[in-house]
Amino acid sequence: MSRIGNAPITIPEGVEINISAENMVSVKGKLGELKEHVNPSIKVEYNDGIVSLSRSSDEKEIRSMHGLYRALINNMVVGVSQGYVIEQELVGVGYRAKAQGQRLELSLGFSHPIVFEIPQEVKLTATTEKGKNPLLKLESFDKQLIGQVAAKIRSFRKPEPYKGKGVLFKGEVIRRKAGKTAAK
Repeated sequence: MSRIGNAPITIPEGVEINISAENMVSVKGKLGELKEHVNPSIKVEYNDGIVSLSRSSDEKEIRSMHGLYRALINNMVVGVSQGYVIEQELVGVGYRAKAQGQRLELSLGFSHPIVFEIPQEVKLTATTEKGKNPLLKLESFDKQLIGQVAAKIRSFRKPEPYKGKGVLFKGEVIRRKAGKTAAK
């Protein structure tokens, strides 16, 4: 029994959902429009502001897709109605971030700055306050895309456990390790 797949999705005001014959689900809201192709073994129905999904059989693969597609469609609905925000923090001496439109320029302790192009669907703001770590704020209606962009930015300088330096998600706590101790 799929607990997630059986849960209905309530469609909020201002969100339009369209299910085509070839199982293409498109969701349109105030922030944008997203589309997802659903496997033919999963049936998507829309009635009275509620989307429900059902599966054709109880095979293991189809059961797993049942919950997956329900979660993907729910993420699309939440994305076009409310949007998603990810905040990242640059922890380290001399670490800086500068946003110029859709270009992000990072100084992360390397001999060269890192220039990263952000997709058009993601809105980027970089803030720096004196005495605090630089902050990156990513906003988008596409949860998958914003997660990929945040993971790519984090991959430029992953947090390390000895000094705690790197690109962290806001509020993330790095488990610290003790370094070498001098032998006497």
